[in-house]
Amino acid sequence: MAEVKLVAVDMDGTFLDDGKNYNRARFQRQYAQLKARGIRFVVASGNQYYQLRSFFPGIADEIAFVAENGAYVVEAGEDRFVGEFTRDDVMKIIDTLRHGSYPGLKFVLCGYHSAWYFPDAPAAYIEKMRRYCHRLRAVAHLDEIDDRLFKFALNLSDDYVPTLIADIERHHAGVATAVSSGHGSADLIIPGLHKAHGLALLQQRWDIDHQQVLAFGDGGNDLEMLHQAGFGFAMANAPERVKAAARYQAPSNNHEGVLEVIQQLLDGRGPFA
Repeated sequence: MAEVKLVAVDMDGTFLDDGKNYNRARFQRQYAQLKARGIRFVVASGNQYYQLRSFFPGIADEIAFVAENGAYVVEAGEDRFVGEFTRDDVMKIIDTLRHGSYPGLKFVLCGYHSAWYFPDAPAAYIEKMRRYCHRLRAVAHLDEIDDRLFKFALNLSDDYVPTLIADIERHHAGVATAVSSGHGSADLIIPGLHKAHGLALLQQRWDIDHQQVLAFGDGGNDLEMLHQAGFGFAMANAPERVKAAARYQAPSNNHEGVLEVIQQLLDGRGPFA
């Protein structure tokens, strides 16, 4: 049985309950034990780095983050990887989004310094996005953005996600790919720059094999990570296709599923016996 040396957690629908909270006291006790054993802790999420940090006061500068679905990797406060679309590709993708058949589509551009939105974005949508993007700024034109852009965060009905994915593959193959988190949103990312890629970069730095990784997720943007990890756990609340990609299943996010499995790891129970 491989020894776990890295624990990676998705946030929404996985580490966090539906109220966007977690049992901080319990996790702090577990984290102290993980740290004492030399086990790395990584937050792997589609969300913005600055938002993710806010969930871990006191330890944000000692853990690692695979943020923005893998486009931005930070270790102990130091940048390790930053992806980037070319500006020409950004313009072409925006053209597809604005002229495609995706009723109600809304989006923000995600970059190294901030996330960005255009004036036609509904106020209620922007207010919602501020929960996920702690740095979010308005801009009138793309030319005004002085940033490294690496993701499109989309909000649209699940009914239109298949059409959008097909259009992105047809018009932007090799440039962008669409992934769905299953929470009424989808992201356009640079092909190959997913969570599994970000974790692999950190594993290489730390000399950790895939079989020594314990990973948790619940969405389509977790598939590569769950498949790559030796101990891939899909949450009980995850859709079937995500469960099929994982070797194991954890209790739901509303029942502290991640912390339950981490406790098994610390106690040497279950698959860690």
